[in-house]
Amino acid sequence: MDSYDDLVAEGAAVPTEGWDFSWFEGRATEARPTWGFARSLAGRLAGATASLDLQTGGGEVLDLALGTAPAAPVLTAATEGWPPNVAKATALLRPRGVVVVASPEDAPLPFADGAFDLVSSRHPVSPQWAEIARVLTPGGTYFAQHVGPRSVFELVEYFLGPLPEEQSSDRHPDRERAGAEAARLEIVDLRAERLRVEFYDIAAVVHFLRKVVWMVPDFTVEAYEPQLRALHEQIATEGPFIAHSTRHLVEARKPKD
Repeated sequence: MDSYDDLVAEGAAVPTEGWDFSWFEGRATEARPTWGFARSLAGRLAGATASLDLQTGGGEVLDLALGTAPAAPVLTAATEGWPPNVAKATALLRPRGVVVVASPEDAPLPFADGAFDLVSSRHPVSPQWAEIARVLTPGGTYFAQHVGPRSVFELVEYFLGPLPEEQSSDRHPDRERAGAEAARLEIVDLRAERLRVEFYDIAAVVHFLRKVVWMVPDFTVEAYEPQLRALHEQIATEGPFIAHSTRHLVEARKPKD
């Protein structure tokens, strides 16, 4: 195994833009939900006329879905709020005819009422149900995979200590059902799964916490050096650090009337 200093330096040097997690191959694994989101999204794109992908990251999931869809919507747009991701998504999705719009996650969507018959998202920070409902056509569908409550909290609490249950209650599927229904959307499908995550070296931990910044919001290598060094030793002697992610599939429909 490489030294602690070498591994930490490597994890700290990897670029964090986009949602391409291929760097983690051989360093960390996460089980995938049984519903296969990109594959399922591809089928829905084939039946859509105008689609919108919210908080698209670097566009990787939408690109994969469009690449495997038997047909594509006449119009496809995507939003993203982080400038490095906007640039990456534009470069990746423009060849597919996708318009990428820079828009903060908490801002009103810059589109007309009823503009899209399909709105999708993979791991939005927080779904804006009223805005989603507004831009959907009557009969249109919101199809998304959300991060569930207390996802990868074994790792979060390793660094921050025990956290109150209510800290992640806003991500609970029941609360999101209530949010969707308050916006007058009908829940068609809502499924949740808990998935095993394994970190095989401290470089993977460092890169993960730099990439998914809301997990440990004040994370820096310098601030958490004692915990990182102890975790490095734990992995070296006991094997991978085990955590669990939570995911839920959401399909909601705007009533035709």
